[in-house]
Amino acid sequence: MSVSKIPTPESGIEIRQTFCGVCCSQMYCGVDAYVKDGKIIKVEGTADHPQNKGKLCVKGNALKDYVYSPNRIKTPLKRVGPRGSGQFEAISWEEAWEILGKNCKEIRKNYGPEGLTFFVGYEKWFRPFLHRLANAWGTPNYATESSTCASSVKIAWGLNAGIQGRPDTKNCKSYLGFSFNQYYSRFTEGLNMDTLFDRDVKFIIIDPRETPTVRRSNALHLQNIPGTDGAIALCLCHQFIQNGWADMDYIDKHVHGFAEFAEYVKEFTPEHTEEISGVSAADLVKAANILAENRPFAIHESVSPIVHHRNGMQNYRAMTALSAIAGCYDVEGGTLPRPVTYATQAAGFTTLEAAFMNAGRKEDFSKAHYIGYDEFPLRHTFLDEGQMMGFHRQVMEGTPYPIAGLIGFGHNIRIMPDPDAMVEAIKKLDFYCVVDLFQTEAADLADLVLPACTSVERDEFKVYSGGMAHYTKRAIDPIYESKPDVEIISEMAKALEVNDPLLYAGYDACLESILGNLSVTLDQLKSSRLPVPVPEAKPYIPGTYTAQGYKTPTGKFELWSTIIDQLPKSLNLDPLPTYRDSCDNADPEKYPLVLFTGSSLPHALHSRTHHIASLRQFRKEPAADISLVDAEALGIAQDDTIGLYTTAGEIIVKANLTPTIRPGTVSMYHGYKEADVNTIIPMSHCDPYSGFPGYKSIRCGMRRVEE
Repeated sequence: MSVSKIPTPESGIEIRQTFCGVCCSQMYCGVDAYVKDGKIIKVEGTADHPQNKGKLCVKGNALKDYVYSPNRIKTPLKRVGPRGSGQFEAISWEEAWEILGKNCKEIRKNYGPEGLTFFVGYEKWFRPFLHRLANAWGTPNYATESSTCASSVKIAWGLNAGIQGRPDTKNCKSYLGFSFNQYYSRFTEGLNMDTLFDRDVKFIIIDPRETPTVRRSNALHLQNIPGTDGAIALCLCHQFIQNGWADMDYIDKHVHGFAEFAEYVKEFTPEHTEEISGVSAADLVKAANILAENRPFAIHESVSPIVHHRNGMQNYRAMTALSAIAGCYDVEGGTLPRPVTYATQAAGFTTLEAAFMNAGRKEDFSKAHYIGYDEFPLRHTFLDEGQMMGFHRQVMEGTPYPIAGLIGFGHNIRIMPDPDAMVEAIKKLDFYCVVDLFQTEAADLADLVLPACTSVERDEFKVYSGGMAHYTKRAIDPIYESKPDVEIISEMAKALEVNDPLLYAGYDACLESILGNLSVTLDQLKSSRLPVPVPEAKPYIPGTYTAQGYKTPTGKFELWSTIIDQLPKSLNLDPLPTYRDSCDNADPEKYPLVLFTGSSLPHALHSRTHHIASLRQFRKEPAADISLVDAEALGIAQDDTIGLYTTAGEIIVKANLTPTIRPGTVSMYHGYKEADVNTIIPMSHCDPYSGFPGYKSIRCGMRRVEE
C-alpha cells in the first residue's frame, strides 16, 4: 500500500466501521471503510467482527462499486411520459410527498384503505416499520418477497412443531445437508462448518449438483433429481422405522400421527425411492446407516432450493419429520427451536417488534382480506401478510375487491414467474410508487420513484446469533438526495396522514419502543464499536420447548397436521407430509430435461448485482449449466448458443458445460433481464400449500441455436 492510501492525518484518510448489506439478511458482515473527502475509496472486512472475522465475499469486496453504481437513483422522480417509457422529471422531496399523498388519498376515497398495497423486497431491515405503516393506513395488504422466499419454511415448521428450527451444528455427530452450499450463499457459515471437518463429523449432502461443499466435506453425495428431496427424507424415515431405529419413547410421548405416517412411508423403500430420485438404493441404505450410527444428527434444510417446487412445503415437512422419528428434535446436536428476535433474525432474546408493528392495526382486519387468501388459505394461518402470487389475478379481476395502488420498497418485477403478468397488473393500477437504490425495470414503470441509500450510508440496529446486538454507523452521509428507508417511511407516514406520532418521530424513537423490554439502551449500543451481548439473552437449554409442549393444536410434533385436516377437503391438501411429483405435466418426450433455476453463484444475488461491472464480469452473459453427457448427445459445445424451452416459452442463452451437473438436468441462474428464466415458468406452476413458484423443477427441452 502506498503512503497516500494509509489512514493518517496527512493522507486525509480515516477508517470508519460499518457493515455490508448487499446480500443475505442474515449476514451483516462488518466492514472497514476507508474514507477520504467523504467518499469511500476502499473496503476491508473488520478483523474482530464476530460475524465475518475480517473476511468478505466477492460481493462484499465489490461494495464500493455497489455504492457508487452509475445506476443509482439520485433524486425523487415523477413520470412525465407513458407508464413504462422510463421518462421522468427530477423533483424535490416536498413535491414527491404531495404527489404520493394526493394519489393515495384518492385511492382511499374510491376503493377504501385496502385498495393500497405496501410491498417490501430487499432488504429486510425496515420490514417492521413498513408493516406498522400499512396497519396504520388500514390495509391488510402488506406483502414481502417472502411470497417466494423463506415463508414456506415457516409454514412447514408451524404445522409440524409450531416454531422454526435450526441445526445444532456445534454438537452434532453427523450432518444431513439438503442443497447445502454455504460457500456460495452464506460464506460465514462456511467458515463455521470448516470446524466440523476437523472433528470427523459425517456428512451427507443431497444436491443435484456437485458443489464445493460436497468436495470440501468429503460427503456421501446423493445426487438427486430436483424436487425429490421429500421422497429421500421419507425413505430415510421408513428405514429408521423398519429397522427399529426410531426413538419410540419420544414418539409415544411427543408425536401426533405416527401410526398414519409409518403406514404411508412403507412405500418409500430404497428401491422405489431410487426410481423417484435417481439416487441408488445402496446409497440410500448407506445414508440411513450413517445417520443411525452417528446420532444426534443435524439437518440443514435449505430455504429456496427445497421449497421452490410444486411439492416444496411438503418436502420440507418430510425433512423435519426425520428429526422427530430419529429422536433428534430439541436435543443437543440435533434440531433446536429457533424463535425470532427481530426482523426475521434469531439472536436468543425477545423484543417488542410484534407489538410495535401492530400498534395501529385496525380491528376490522380479517384474513379473508389478504391478497392471495382465496388461492392459498393455509399460508395465512401462519403469516400476517399477503401472497403476491395472487396480486395479478386480483388486480385484473377486481375480486374480492379492487387493488388500485402499490408502494414497493425494493420491488422487483422479476421476483415472480411470468413477470410480464406483473407488468400487466402494474399498468392497470391507478398509482405505483417505487423506493429503491437503482433505476430498475420496476422503477421504469412507476409514477413516482424515491431514492433509498445503501447500508454504508445509514445507521442501523442489528441482532446477531449468540445474544448480540449492534447499532451500526454510517461510513458516509447518504449520497445524492437518497435517504434511509425508515426515514422515507417516517416521512411517508406524514404524507399519508396516518396519525402515528411514533412513526413521525423517526428511527431511534421507534427502536426505543421495540427495545423497551431490554436492559441494554440505544445509547450503549451506539457507543460500542462492535456487537455487544444483550443481558436478557440466555443460551437455550435443549428439551425446554418439549417440556413446555409444542405450539401446535395437539401440543405435540404433528406428523398428521390437525390444521390441514380442518381445512376444506376441496383444497386437496394432505395432513401427512406426502410426496408428489414436482414437475409439470408436460410431455417428457418433447421436454425430456428437468430445469432448476437460481442456484447460487458466488458473485450474484438475484438481479441486484447484475449491473455491477466488477461482478458481472464473472458471468457476463446469461448461461445455462448443462452436463457433459447431455451436451454430447445434443452436439453442444462450450459457449454455444442454446434455446431452453418449456410449455410457457423459450429463452436464448449460452451453454456452460460442467461435470458437476447431474445428466438430465439443467441449471439456469435467474435475474437476467435479457434472458429471464422466470418468463418460461407459468404462474400456475406453484405449490398449492404455500403459493411458492416451482422455480426448481419444471420440464424443459434444449436445442442448439445456429448463429
